[in-house]
Amino acid sequence: MSRIAIIGAGITGVTTAYALAQRGFRVTVIERHRYAGMETSFANGGQLSASNAEVWNSRATVLKGLKWMFTRDAPLLMNPRPGWHKYSWIGEFLRQIPNYRANTAETVRLAIAAREHLFRIARDEKIDFDLERRGILHFYATRKEFDAAAKVNGILTDAGLDRHAVTPEEIASIEPTLHGSFHGGFFTPSDSTGDIHKFTRGLADACARHGVEFRYDTSVTSIDERAGRISLNVEHADETQTLHFDGMVICAGVGSRAFASMAGDHLNVYPVKGYSITVCLDDARSRDHAPWVSLLDDRAKIVTSRLGADRFRVAGTAELNGVNRDIRADRIAPLVEWTRRHFPDVSTARVIPWSGLRPMLPSMLPKVGQGRRPGVFYNTGHGHLGWTLSAATAEIVAEAVLRRMPSRHAQAGASSHVRMDVAA
Repeated sequence: MSRIAIIGAGITGVTTAYALAQRGFRVTVIERHRYAGMETSFANGGQLSASNAEVWNSRATVLKGLKWMFTRDAPLLMNPRPGWHKYSWIGEFLRQIPNYRANTAETVRLAIAAREHLFRIARDEKIDFDLERRGILHFYATRKEFDAAAKVNGILTDAGLDRHAVTPEEIASIEPTLHGSFHGGFFTPSDSTGDIHKFTRGLADACARHGVEFRYDTSVTSIDERAGRISLNVEHADETQTLHFDGMVICAGVGSRAFASMAGDHLNVYPVKGYSITVCLDDARSRDHAPWVSLLDDRAKIVTSRLGADRFRVAGTAELNGVNRDIRADRIAPLVEWTRRHFPDVSTARVIPWSGLRPMLPSMLPKVGQGRRPGVFYNTGHGHLGWTLSAATAEIVAEAVLRRMPSRHAQAGASSHVRMDVAA
């Protein structure tokens, strides 16, 4: 039976561990934090959103980014300070613009495939993660914005997504608590929301029940591959140890670039910071006037999720500023102001701010599959859609491992497994 290491216990690492354990592998997850899901999988926007699968590699996004560069509360903000990593990533990002349509369509198909895998896992393992299957509503303030969105909608629907235009009156019917004047919107009834942190922690517990070993508070300091065997030097409690495996999957978020370099691969993952606030709905009036349908304000680039009766998540913005997890007040303030404007009866007296680093590849597609060296695999670089795509990419990488390594169930096929190929 092959022994597989996974570096990282975020949403992609834990779903990968589960997929491999289901195929009979001995799995060890190595995580530098004390618990699973403590970085980007902690407090994101909560959307499981095939409708938000449009990649950012477009001329329109570039023009907006240039316009917003010196606006501190802009939805997209780039620190202009020179840096080779940042500017090499931007160069590769720009070269992907001709692939905008194809990459968007591929992301949609992957997101649709991921849904049923995630729902099946939650059902089989009895994971409560505040799932709401009420759809996602995108809204637009002007005719110009709506018409631009209609072009994107054509790509999404051509790729298989059930998504349709709605009038201002229908917007009010879909989510009566939303205040504002809108030209129109698009509604995706099959999209949903949930608490990524609760799901990740719940699935980690399920993995442990299925025999997965978790080594928390443990850092990988070096990787050595010889004759198809993987040796990981790790540090735990100031002690160094060498662990040996038949293979490994790198699922380390923004740390994946450094680990890929150790494994002989170039993986240009860049950290794109996002912010969120969790609005605590402490009084009955706030609970009654916070939305249950998930929203996306295209102009502000803000998304929302209702997480149970007493929490309302508001998230957005993108910031290219290196590995920087500082929570800036001037980036949190627009999220609070947006909440007050569109939901004036919701109290923002108690708001919990958060920031996380999205691991983005220039193509906006994740790296899923084998690396250059034998036994090295990847499931990383999902950007703002890690929560949305992880259940499918875990299946893809687990199938890739299975094709190259024996397990207890090496001869057992699984017709429900995703067989899509994704490359960064």
